[in-house]
Amino acid sequence: MKLRRGLLLGFLLIVTAPLRAETIQMAATLGGGNEVPAIQTTGSGTAGVTLDTTTRTIAWDVRFQGLSGPVSAAHFHGPASATQNAPVVVPIAKAGDAPPLRGSATLTEQQMADLLAGRWYINIHTAAHPPGEVRGQVTRR
Repeated sequence: MKLRRGLLLGFLLIVTAPLRAETIQMAATLGGGNEVPAIQTTGSGTAGVTLDTTTRTIAWDVRFQGLSGPVSAAHFHGPASATQNAPVVVPIAKAGDAPPLRGSATLTEQQMADLLAGRWYINIHTAAHPPGEVRGQVTRR
């Protein structure tokens, strides 16, 4: 009886123990050559992205320089490979925001799966390049 009670208690502790969040570090290198189609620009940038897989929370820190003008918008786009364009999935910045661009959002299960599969990219838009001036695919570090 004691063995059974001990096994049951051990099972309950395992089942009811809080799940540990896995924090995944991701990054993107932003450039005009990554745009589809590629463009010529002196702009460049980097992004650090952190994903908590338990809460499905994404956080970002995007830095850039040398753009043709102020930011008109910045977004995560997906799902898409590095050679495809895709719709906006999460806004990052609005017109006039200056670096660093920082924020967070909660993703759906499908969005998290696409992000983890490398099917999201960051795009920074300007007035001179409305489809995007610098872009980078988000991948695991």
